[in-house]
Amino acid sequence: MRAFLAVVTGQILAIFCRFITAVRADWRGIEPVRRQRIYYANHTSNADLPLIWTVLPPLMRRETRPVAAADYWLKNKLRAFAGGEVFRAVLIDRRKEHQDADPIDKIVAALDEGASIIIFPEGGRNRSEDPLMPFKAGLYNIAKARPGVDLVPTWIDNIASIMPSGEIIPVPLACTVIFGAPLHVEENEDKDGFLNRTSAALLELIPTRDDT
Repeated sequence: MRAFLAVVTGQILAIFCRFITAVRADWRGIEPVRRQRIYYANHTSNADLPLIWTVLPPLMRRETRPVAAADYWLKNKLRAFAGGEVFRAVLIDRRKEHQDADPIDKIVAALDEGASIIIFPEGGRNRSEDPLMPFKAGLYNIAKARPGVDLVPTWIDNIASIMPSGEIIPVPLACTVIFGAPLHVEENEDKDGFLNRTSAALLELIPTRDDT
């Protein structure tokens, strides 16, 4: 019964997100096909995860698990249901003293089970004036552990206007999720070089005025 409720809730959530934001997918570098991927995205609001999840075709959505903060999603029963059963998130506690396993091991285990994942490599919401904060090492460690999995830069455009920091009610504006060409860690590529390259690939997806 709970599994059925989670599916129905997910469908309602996807409809709600599309109604409020008119969110659409722009598949620039890849096609929306069932292939295991790591979607790595910019992170400015609590709406980021639902919007990426919403624009994936239903079959891909069911096979994709976001990496999310356990200390946020387990705060109450409603969040725990959404995070654990609707999104089927890989929940990582950001407080090291509460971690019961290596976070990278949990993410790699999800990949080994066949799931695609959504990850925010900045490590937290970007509250700065810069379009991206420096990436944490996690994306590099995951890529090294499973180098055959496509890394797909995923830019969420206009989200800061739709869900300003501190707000819980989204502003009804159009939003686009842009998917770029897949990347892979190169042989003997060091961490800093990889993180700079993947960050640059994500920044290249930011629309210009001519795109709008």
